[in-house]
Amino acid sequence: MTTTEAHPRFAEALRTLGLDGLDARIRRFPDQTRTAADAAAAIGCELSQICKSLIFAADGVPVLVLMDGASRVDVELVRRELGVEKVARADAGVVRETTGYAIGGVPPFGHRTRTRVLADQGLLAHDVVWAAAGTPHTVFPMAPAELVDHAGATLVDVRERAS
Repeated sequence: MTTTEAHPRFAEALRTLGLDGLDARIRRFPDQTRTAADAAAAIGCELSQICKSLIFAADGVPVLVLMDGASRVDVELVRRELGVEKVARADAGVVRETTGYAIGGVPPFGHRTRTRVLADQGLLAHDVVWAAAGTPHTVFPMAPAELVDHAGATLVDVRERAS
């Protein structure tokens, strides 16, 4: 496969980051892989091997949180980590305006604007994770530490714990 399988903005980000070889590993599925469960089923991997790229508004400023597909983000932990008053899920318009991608296809890097990025430590539990390649139909594999590095993320513990 070629980067034509990925969103053009993401394909350009791969070139800019020197990740041209990654384009051959991008997988396209005929059905949408908009949710982590859809992506895991299509790939044939564990749900926790999916890297979700989620945009939140922290006191109105967009922030990207990278989380494994089996977990939920604890917004209170994100709030404390960022030292802000309020953290809430960003709406679809803010996600597209900030990243240049639609919900369900947001990759961990290659966004329209530079945002602060937090990556939950749980991603590092795997040798490989899968993330969106800019569309709800495309995903790519990458070692989690490499993904965190390319995303410019700070490793944190923001996973919601079962009560």
